[in-house]
Amino acid sequence: MTITLPLRPQEEARLIAVAQAKGLSTDALVREALDKFLSETSPGGAEGPTRSLHGLLAKYGPAPTAEEIDANRAEAFANFPRTDL
Repeated sequence: MTITLPLRPQEEARLIAVAQAKGLSTDALVREALDKFLSETSPGGAEGPTRSLHGLLAKYGPAPTAEEIDANRAEAFANFPRTDL
């Protein structure tokens, strides 16, 4: 398919300059931009942006410090192994 896109002279000059700066032809630059756009809007990407693990766990507040972990571990294993069995 061929698509004709009317550009103002300033837009055309910018497109050519960006393509040259990236070492691409103008066709390749437009194809790169189109591929990026289509991948963001394709049915495969329709579930929305992914969230980082930090973002998913942010509602739980800050993580425990190393000292808190050590104290909890010492408390949990204080009677382990039990010798009275």
